[in-house]
This record gives sequence, C-alpha cells and structure tokens, in this order.
Amino acid sequence: MSLDVIHATESLWDTANAWLGEPHPQRLAWVRAYLEPLLAGQRDAIITALEAEAKDPTCTVTPQQAVRRTVGYYRRNQPYRHDDAYLARGWPMGTGVVEGACGPLVNDRMDQAGRRWTTGGAQAVLDLRAVRSNGHWEASWQCHRQQHHQRRYGRSAPAPTSAEARALEWAA
Repeated sequence: MSLDVIHATESLWDTANAWLGEPHPQRLAWVRAYLEPLLAGQRDAIITALEAEAKDPTCTVTPQQAVRRTVGYYRRNQPYRHDDAYLARGWPMGTGVVEGACGPLVNDRMDQAGRRWTTGGAQAVLDLRAVRSNGHWEASWQCHRQQHHQRRYGRSAPAPTSAEARALEWAA
C-alpha cells in the first residue's frame, strides 16, 4: 500500500516554507526538485539530500526542524512508499479511492436507523464486509475453519473432501 502522495507533498511544502519562506518565488522549483525523484522511487537520495541541506551552516533552527520532521516522516514510512511502482501500474496515489469506499463499505452498514455498535462489533462487521467485497470469502472461511479445528483438537483440520466442499458452498 502506498501512502497518500498528498501527505508526502505537504511535508515538502512545509520544509520549503520553513527554508525559503512562503512568498519566495523558488518554492515551487524547490518542492519539484525533491518530489519528482521521490515519485521516481529515489527515496534514499531524497533523505540524504534533505539531511545535507539541514547541515548547511547557513541553515537556521526552523528549517532544520522542518527538515528533521520531513526526513523522519520519509524514514518511518519508507517501507510503504512505492510511488514509482504504483505510478507505473497506473494505480491511485491519493486517499480518494479509500474515502470513496467508505460510503458503501462503512456508512451503508453502520449508519442505519436504530443501530448501535461497540467498537469491537463494528470492526468485526467491517472486516467481514471487506473480506466479502474483496472476493476473499472462501479463503477466509477456510482459514477460520482450520483455526477453529486447531484450537479445538490441537492439530490442523484435514482438507475438505469435494462433497464437504460442495455442502459448504451450498450452505453459503
């Protein structure tokens, strides 16, 4: 999963504002100089370049703090940043897809009149809806049956026979 490119960009803008000041005409060029390589998958190079800027003797405390925040954000989230691969595949880079899924996945189920949910109960229902929506129902159910069998008998359940599998499909 990629992080939202908007958050990565906001970090750069915060650093550019601290470094150059909001009205500076070179802010856009500064952000672009870091964002383009970031989107090309050059995360380590961006971190190194930002750290080098913060070590500049002319760099004051405020820009240094902004650089540290941005570098910290990129380091913490480095395992999740695969922007280059996602862009190459044409995958979405923003939160819009996730936010758009909240309506049918969450609100349609949770916001009906007279319903009250505990956090645990709501999460359980949402997990099941997500499994179903993603087409993983059969695999999830098989995993659940295996775990239940193992808890009860201390060993893995045997693989279902074709008749048993058909009966489960019919019951679902």
